[in-house]
Formats: sequence, structure tokens, C-alpha cells
Amino acid sequence: MDIRLDAMDRKILGELQRDAAQSLDEIARKVGGSKTPVWNRIRKMRAAGVIGQQTVILDPEKLGFEACFFVLIRTSEHEADWQQRFLSALKARPEVMEAHRLAGEIDYILKVRVANARAYDEFYQALISEVRIYNVTALLSMEEIKSTTMLPL
Repeated sequence: MDIRLDAMDRKILGELQRDAAQSLDEIARKVGGSKTPVWNRIRKMRAAGVIGQQTVILDPEKLGFEACFFVLIRTSEHEADWQQRFLSALKARPEVMEAHRLAGEIDYILKVRVANARAYDEFYQALISEVRIYNVTALLSMEEIKSTTMLPL
């Protein structure tokens, strides 16, 4: 479904990104619209897939996930079977917050959240026992300077 977004749609999306728990009345007031048309726009954007799953953002450190590692993976294997096993292994690991396939010398980068270095090692050992990996480099984030889920609308 092709959807064209106008300025009002972008304002609504901006408000939803800031706080999706806002009431419809609040969103309508902030974007300068009325409740029913704003609701209809939100429904239309959901149906088109512009708005996906709604969730909450948790504080990882307050929940004991104090270590964030960025894991750079190089592989010498590019067959479909290997890739399928690798992707299945990543999807099954809740520690993997993000995974990206890259262009360039590094094939994949993972964002991994764990309690500490020992927990990272357990993750690493489990991953390499499931799939063969040519080279793994783990970078520990010393400080999170910026993190956002908001797109620059």
C-alpha cells in the first residue's frame, strides 16, 4: 500500500514517537487537529505499515544489563545455508538488540546487551558453537552518548 504523508501526518508521527501513551485528545490538540480525523490518519498509517508495533523503552542498566557490546563479525562463508543458520542463531539470542549486514570489510555488526563481560563471553561461546565465524571483534561501549528511536521527520 502506497501512502503519501503530509505535514499533519508528520506532526502526528512526531507526537507518537515522543510518547505513544498520550491520549488521542492530547495528540490532536498538539498537532492542531480534532480527535476523529487524527484517529483516522493514525489508523491509515498503521494499515500502511508506517506505524509498527508499539512498545515501551526500558532502562537496560536499571534492569541489570550494564554492558553494551558492538560485535563486528567477518565470515569467510557466504552460502545460503550458513547465512540461514547464522540469522536463526541471532534471532534466537535475546541479547542481540540489533543486527545489521554491512558493505565493506566487516560483514555484520551486532548490538549486544548483557550484564557484564562474563555474560558476553557466554553469548560469544554459544554463538560460535552454533555457526562458524572467521573473525569476531567485540567493542565495549564505555558510555552511551545518544540513543533514540525517533526518526528525523
